[in-house]
Amino acid sequence: MNKLYVIGIGPGDEKYMTIDATQALAQAELICGYTVYVDLVKDKYPNIQTLTTPMTKEIDRCRMALEEVSKGKTVAMVCSGDAGVYGMSGLIYQLAVEYPPVEIIVVAGVTAALSGGSVLGAPLTHDFAVVSLSDLLTPWETIVKRLHAVGMGDFSVAIYNPCSKKRSDYLAKACDILLEHKDENTVCGWVKNIGRQGEESKLVSLKDLKNEELDMFCTVFVGNSQTMVIDGKMITPRGYEKKQ
Repeated sequence: MNKLYVIGIGPGDEKYMTIDATQALAQAELICGYTVYVDLVKDKYPNIQTLTTPMTKEIDRCRMALEEVSKGKTVAMVCSGDAGVYGMSGLIYQLAVEYPPVEIIVVAGVTAALSGGSVLGAPLTHDFAVVSLSDLLTPWETIVKRLHAVGMGDFSVAIYNPCSKKRSDYLAKACDILLEHKDENTVCGWVKNIGRQGEESKLVSLKDLKNEELDMFCTVFVGNSQTMVIDGKMITPRGYEKKQ
C-alpha cells in the first residue's frame, strides 16, 4: 500500500525535528505543503520533488498529496510544529476516504507551545490550554467562550495566531477577557520566530501584554495564578514542594 507521511517539522530548524521526521522525509519521493514550510526543509532534501500551495489552500494541498499517492508515489505532507496541532493530519484522514486505500503515517513534531515554552523557561509545567485567536475557521464567539473557560479554570495558556493585519486588536481583546478572571500582574511572555533566524522573546505582565505589537509569527504565553519569574525565566510550579 502506498504511504502518505504527515510530518510535523517543528519550528523549522533541523535541530528541532525528530529522528522519525527526518527519516520519513528521506523516504519520500515528493514533499507537499504550504510554501513557507516546504522552503524550510527542501534544501536538506535537494533530490526530492516538491509541490506547494499558498496560505488558505489547505484542502487543495491535501488533495494534491492524496492524488500523488494514488499515482504510486510515497509522499510527505509537511506541517510546522506538530501535524496534529492546527496541522493537516485530521484533514488528510477526512479526505482520504474519497481516494483508493492509502497508508497514512502521522509523524509527531514539536509544536510552538513546547518549543516557545522552552525559550521562556517552563511556563506550561502544570495544566494548560492552547487557543488560537484566528477566526478564519472558528467563530470569534467560540474563541471568546474558550478564553473565558481558560481564565475561570486558572489554566496557563499558549495563544497561537495572536495578531494579523486584519486582526490587529484580537490579542488586546483576548487580554481583556482574561483580565476578567486573572490578576493584571499575571506573568506572561511571547516568542517570535521560534527556532528560526531572528528569534525574539519577552516577559510582560497581562496588563501590558495587550499593548504589545505582535504578529502571526509569535506565540503568546499567559501564566496561571502561581506562575512566577525566576532568574528572568517564566516558571509555572507543578507543586512538588507541597509534598514535602
